Amino acid sequence: MEAAGEERRAAAAFVADPWPEAGGAAIAALPERLQRREAERQRGVARQREQKEAQAVREEGSEFFAAAFGRERDAVEALLAAGRLEEAAARLQGLQKLLTESVRFLAPYEVRQGQEAAARLQAALAARREQLQPKKKFAFRSLKKEAAPGAEQRPAQPEERVEPPGPGGAEGKPGGPPLCGFRGTENRELELGPAELLQRDVVLEELRGCRVRLRGNPNTLRVRECRGCTVLCGPVSASVLVDGCSDCQLVVACQQLRTHRTRGSRFYVQVTSRAMIEDCGDVSFAPYAWSYPGIEADFESSGLDRNTNNWNLVDDFDWLASDRPSPNWSLIPEQERVSSWD
Repeated sequence: MEAAGEERRAAAAFVADPWPEAGGAAIAALPERLQRREAERQRGVARQREQKEAQAVREEGSEFFAAAFGRERDAVEALLAAGRLEEAAARLQGLQKLLTESVRFLAPYEVRQGQEAAARLQAALAARREQLQPKKKFAFRSLKKEAAPGAEQRPAQPEERVEPPGPGGAEGKPGGPPLCGFRGTENRELELGPAELLQRDVVLEELRGCRVRLRGNPNTLRVRECRGCTVLCGPVSASVLVDGCSDCQLVVACQQLRTHRTRGSRFYVQVTSRAMIEDCGDVSFAPYAWSYPGIEADFESSGLDRNTNNWNLVDDFDWLASDRPSPNWSLIPEQERVSSWD
């Protein structure tokens, strides 16, 4: 009873005056159990303070980014409207760099909004270039194999053509940059070169067992409903979208990579933002690993920073609520990576 009374008196004295002028005398007078409790309380207070400070830093960074990004976006739009395309391209490259450097403290929805805004500006830049410097039309096409001796000649299939853009269009929409690419082809070697790809929107759709080489600088690349294909692509100025594919290998460099409904595929990527997957399974990633004569000039034309590559940073939108790693994607072990594609 007497010991319990002393403990209560010591605790009361500590609560009333936890840091007396005499120094740590009150702490020393407390039983060990109360000292441990007080130490835990102080650690909890310190953690809360650190969390508040970190949140304040994130909010400050987010506000600064929003203001800076808005200014750069408005400047690019004004330069595009005035037809000053080279200046617009330089400012747009700076805007993309700002977004890449800010990813670490931005919320995922802020990153997506920034990426979408940058992609729209890149598409608008491509459309203005097409408007001021018209280029020939391109069409979906597939390379023809020579017929075997004695084989019956089949009539040529009509090409699916896409009309050239009108002013002010957005990528992949009526009035946007012209499309080119391949559709509905099986077991072929397919290729497009720099003159055909420059700032075009490229579509690869419903291919089976094909090997596709895209040597040049497209504006965007979309790969849809492909099976068992290998796609090698030079630097893409804006975004790469992969949707509904399986058992494919894709080698791409881009600002933004989005992958939907894709299974059993391998990605060799250089991406300046974080790659995003949704409704995917058994997809894996490794660094970009393709080269060809002229690729350095294509990188310069694309505006991508060769020194920035977030190939191993992947956001799985089906796994955001969990602290555990997503089971839907992985990194390709070094010993399994392809180092030479040609």
